[in-house]
Amino acid sequence: MKNIRKITDDLYYIGQNDRRINLFENVYPVPDGVSYNSYFLDGEKTVLFDTVDKSQNAQFFENLEGILNKRPLDYFIINHLEPDHSALIKEVVDKYKNVKLICNQKTKQMLFQFFEFENDIESNFQIVKEGDVININNRKFTFVMAPMVHWPEVMVTYDMTDKILFSADAFGSFGALDGNIFDYEVDMDKKIDEYRRYYSNIVGKYGAQVNSLLKKASELDIKMICPLHGLILKESISKLIDKYTKWANYIPEEKSLTIAYASVYGGTQNAVEILASKLSQNNVKNIKIFDVSKTHHSYILSECFKSSHIVIATTTYNNGIFVNMEHLLTDLIKHNLQNRTFALIDNGSWLPNIKGCIKTMLSSLKGSKFIEKELTIKSTLKKEQEEELDELAKAISSDLNN
Repeated sequence: MKNIRKITDDLYYIGQNDRRINLFENVYPVPDGVSYNSYFLDGEKTVLFDTVDKSQNAQFFENLEGILNKRPLDYFIINHLEPDHSALIKEVVDKYKNVKLICNQKTKQMLFQFFEFENDIESNFQIVKEGDVININNRKFTFVMAPMVHWPEVMVTYDMTDKILFSADAFGSFGALDGNIFDYEVDMDKKIDEYRRYYSNIVGKYGAQVNSLLKKASELDIKMICPLHGLILKESISKLIDKYTKWANYIPEEKSLTIAYASVYGGTQNAVEILASKLSQNNVKNIKIFDVSKTHHSYILSECFKSSHIVIATTTYNNGIFVNMEHLLTDLIKHNLQNRTFALIDNGSWLPNIKGCIKTMLSSLKGSKFIEKELTIKSTLKKEQEEELDELAKAISSDLNN
């Protein structure tokens, strides 16, 4: 039985939910699953926008065949070639042999890296470039190239008639859709953390490219956004664009503090707990503490994109940075986090010597600042170090509250 949702008079949602998946891209936990969004435009000519992951093959084709009702598929617009959206391209082309494939030259090139087609499909292609306009069903569509948001071939499609942006992976989110497919059907304030986690981990490295797309999008009159993951956006467009502007420019969303710690036998954790208590007494609000060995790095990275200040507290391990903390620090660097203020705590039972290593790593990030006061402990925090901890708490709170 098909599962199709009407978006406008002639535009339909035929996407799928994957609730069994544990790791998105085999990296990021998705406890609430993920949606693969595909769209269908009905009319004299039929148009498909992207497909879904191969795990959803059967239900996708049930939807597509049901809405076509034995008619041909005329056009297939390919915005993004990552397999969670393109896995069924070969099956679509094999089934609808005369379908016109609308894509850019880079997509066409990469298409043959993924698929070996049984027949010559050269005549199926209609290659578009930046600003091209095509007419389908008395509608005008134009195309905006969005390379590295977050693959090199990405483009977005703008329906100039109904003012709908088919945004590829931009403005997407983790999480399956629970019947509600529009933003106005849910509490978006409860969803924003997964939008940020999706952005920071999937797209976060490419702030310059996202800014380029935002600039192009600002010149369009957008009434609706249809992304490839997550909710269809109508009422939250300006809010998401504001968030994207901050994230793309690595501007903290708020003055708040994230504490990430690594502790083997509890000494570093105890220091962090006492520090957080003292910070609270110094009027620091919205403190978030994460054990890097328990919380997946994707969640901590997301909070770091949100916060203005970050405390890194870690034990020495094999005469270096504790492995899970090193993973987080590498993640911050790989995702190009900028303009944050860091405070450092290191712990070593016989050789606490890694603050310098951490500072060197984080100094590679543009706009990094460091609280001058630092703390070194050996195994456990000693009573005579309470004054040092007080000074560190005051230094952090003073900088943050200013």
